[in-house]
Amino acid sequence: MNIILVSNRLAKSRSITLGGWQIALLALSVFVMVWMATFALQYTLARFAPEGLNDGVRALLSSIQSEERAKQQTYVHSSLDVMAVRVGQMQAQMQRLDALGSRLAKLTGMKPEDFRFDQPPAQGGPLVTTSAQQMSVASLDQQLDTLTQLVNDRSDKLMALETMLLQNQLSRKLLPSIPPITQGFYSSNFGWRLDPFTGASAMHEGVDYMVPQGTAIRASAGGVVAYSDYHPQYGNMVEIDHGNDIVTRYAHASRLLAKVGQVVRRGDKIAEVGSTGRSTGNHLHFEVRYKGIAQNPVRFLQDAHG
Repeated sequence: MNIILVSNRLAKSRSITLGGWQIALLALSVFVMVWMATFALQYTLARFAPEGLNDGVRALLSSIQSEERAKQQTYVHSSLDVMAVRVGQMQAQMQRLDALGSRLAKLTGMKPEDFRFDQPPAQGGPLVTTSAQQMSVASLDQQLDTLTQLVNDRSDKLMALETMLLQNQLSRKLLPSIPPITQGFYSSNFGWRLDPFTGASAMHEGVDYMVPQGTAIRASAGGVVAYSDYHPQYGNMVEIDHGNDIVTRYAHASRLLAKVGQVVRRGDKIAEVGSTGRSTGNHLHFEVRYKGIAQNPVRFLQDAHG
């Protein structure tokens, strides 16, 4: 790099040649001078500037800090509002679970005092303190998400269990489970016997209850009345369809009370004892049939009470 010097004192101009290291040294010197000038200016402004300027800077910094605090408080409040709603939803779900637990306890025959769903569980033990980290809003929100999923899962499973228990109870109610007569005794059991009219060996497809005329005949299980009329062999007869290919018959009645298509519950009075049809005296002939095949009614009643 060549620098040419021109002056009135010199008869002629002079030329100075600078190398690479000289140029670098010159640039460094200029940078140092500029940095020192900037530092001196900042110090002067900070030390000797008017009081109003410092107050303005402080006010600006205070305003920025206030805005940041306001943003943080707004975020915290909004997060707390969301979590409060979540907690309220979980409380409602817990109330439903408490009610469901009480129903399940009754369905399974548990004693009410064994499971008090309306009271918190008894807890206790020695106090052991450990150093724990403070829980953040994000961590608390994550735990609430996990608890919500667990509560929903438990609720679905308990409701499925309740459905199964109700179905089992309903199935038991639709099976012949109570005697159609609450008094009297068997005059003829299920199986082979001598026919009272022909004296020949014949199959007796039910059981006979020997009771006075007019004694109430009750449905052994719930179902729909499929037949209620006179039959040449059975006399006045009621037939109830219990579903699942199970049918019960109540024969030789003196009076029919149930109508075809009527829905009856277990224990409902459907007829009165008599001696109609192929009968030698007042009694109830009771049959249980599965897929049209006669079954021993005593076995159903024993299984129901076993």
